[in-house]
Amino acid sequence: MIQPPRRWTRDITQALPPEYADQMFTAREQGATEQQLQHIATDGLARMYFRANNSRAHGLGVEFTDVERLDIEL
Repeated sequence: MIQPPRRWTRDITQALPPEYADQMFTAREQGATEQQLQHIATDGLARMYFRANNSRAHGLGVEFTDVERLDIEL
């Protein structure tokens, strides 16, 4: 019997550098889609959370899948 891949749920609280907020505000003002905004957030999380500000895990691919909720605070 083939087992389906295991899905992981993760709650992440991570501060992102201001450049990501700038990118998100600019993109939103230019009519970006939700998917485009999530891509910017994914890049920021990949850099700061998964790659520790690009000091480890170089080349690690990160993607948002099955996002239930995304809260952004300034």
